Amino acid sequence: MASTDLAATYAALILADEGIEITSDKIVELTNAAGTPVEPIWASLLSKALEGKDIKDMLTNIGSGGGAAAAAPAAGGAAATGGAEAAKEEEKKEEEKEESDEDMGFGLFD
Repeated sequence: MASTDLAATYAALILADEGIEITSDKIVELTNAAGTPVEPIWASLLSKALEGKDIKDMLTNIGSGGGAAAAAPAAGGAAATGGAEAAKEEEKKEEEKEESDEDMGFGLFD
């Protein structure tokens, strides 16, 4: 990431930490004060992306796997069990192949 991208992100984090609404004007103001000016279009896009989001909650739940990632297994539960059955069938096939190799005299220690 470029330093301007990081500066805009850090500015948004500072605003969230202080409980101030994240707007493009405030991001531009903070980055200019830090000596890393950001173009207003990027600050606007970042502020729109973070609009209505609880940044602190997002940071505390980074590894929880919430949202769409958690909903996918719940919705596809039947598909997951079908996949497990297919894996068991493949294991059975592999076991049969191993047994047949030994019957032909091709054992590991022969």
